[in-house]
Amino acid sequence: MTSATSRSLLEMIAVADERTLAAAGLACLDRCLPLLDPDAADVLRPAWAAVARGGGGDAWGEAVAKAGVELAGAAGPHAADVRGMLGDAPADWSDGPLRAWADACSATALALHATYDAGEADERAGLVERCRSGEPSGAGPLLAGELRRQQAVLDSAAHGPTGLRRARDLSTEGRRVLKAVVSRRARGN
Repeated sequence: MTSATSRSLLEMIAVADERTLAAAGLACLDRCLPLLDPDAADVLRPAWAAVARGGGGDAWGEAVAKAGVELAGAAGPHAADVRGMLGDAPADWSDGPLRAWADACSATALALHATYDAGEADERAGLVERCRSGEPSGAGPLLAGELRRQQAVLDSAAHGPTGLRRARDLSTEGRRVLKAVVSRRARGN
């Protein structure tokens, strides 16, 4: 098996199964929650449980819809981007919509993390696309960390339920890192 670091993020998303795609998109959203509501860590728990069960039935769509309702009034920095990630989650558990959602969440999460690294906006946009294609040179610490977490989540989630626990742990770690950065930035302003 090829290691996560030898394949680009785009390649990993292209070959992932439905559960892995749902976990990847959900993990990106989970790590970005501090930009919407710093105290919303448990809101996605039912969605994670639906991923663990394989998304069958209505559990996935209901969990995502419920999270959307719970976070509707939140208004943190970049709230529109994070709310958009959640709002775009497909209610239908199928390959095409989940792949498109996971890909969009990946790009959004990387872009949001890049905004907290130094550099010009135009430069950051090109850097995000290069990172997704497997050329991360020049990425700041937050962007590089998010890229590594996305690759590790895709790799872990592909290993079934035990891998989902690792994916969730990675998301929790990433959420804490971003929350600390946002908090430091708020104190500095």
